[in-house]
Amino acid sequence: MRTDHRTNKNNRKKAKQSDSLAFLRVLLLFSAALAVVLFTLILFFLLRNRKDAHSARNQERTLQEQEGKIPRPELDVELLTVNEYSRPAVALEEVKGVVIHYTANPGTDALANRNYFEGLKDSHVTKASSHFVIGMDGTIVQCIPSTEIAYASNERNKDTLSIECCIEDDTGRFNEATYKAAVHLTAWLVEHFGLETKDVIRHYDVTGKNCPKYFVEFPSAWEQFLADVQEYLKKYGVC
Repeated sequence: MRTDHRTNKNNRKKAKQSDSLAFLRVLLLFSAALAVVLFTLILFFLLRNRKDAHSARNQERTLQEQEGKIPRPELDVELLTVNEYSRPAVALEEVKGVVIHYTANPGTDALANRNYFEGLKDSHVTKASSHFVIGMDGTIVQCIPSTEIAYASNERNKDTLSIECCIEDDTGRFNEATYKAAVHLTAWLVEHFGLETKDVIRHYDVTGKNCPKYFVEFPSAWEQFLADVQEYLKKYGVC
């Protein structure tokens, strides 16, 4: 009887060990399968983002290579990573206007503002971006393809291109290099998208926000900017 009891106990112990090993095998197989699925998904999204970025760069290259009457401005194309906080990759089906903004952070350059937009994919502080940022040295950095919306102009995101302009101080006034680049870029966009000067607006005209500050507080300066854009168009025989 004692031997049978020991045998049964050993059998039960072996059976339990066998069950544990079987469970461990299943767990390992499941973990391996899950790892393969996760790896495949990550690879898929990385390849898709790379494809989207490549396609967007090709589209922008095509736009830049189109010869119009106005000389192409030099663009530093530094497209944002596709993400829900600054570049949602939503198609901009029609361009009906150009919106002028200011950065509201004196002393920062175009690339720094571009990098702020890029960082929103990690910080999730807000949703914001712009198609172009013009630095205080006149450098133009492109953040979003002209075929996609940017988070810049509220309800007009769906049909406008946005230009952020860097500023030197709290007055919000553009220095000469920024101003000239803004006039050139705006006129070039007006020509390429078949717009008119009346289609160039301030962020203020969409929401009432004090942006761009100097052009809101000094309406005559805004009228002069529009006149300078119009003069640029006339200079090259666009209108």
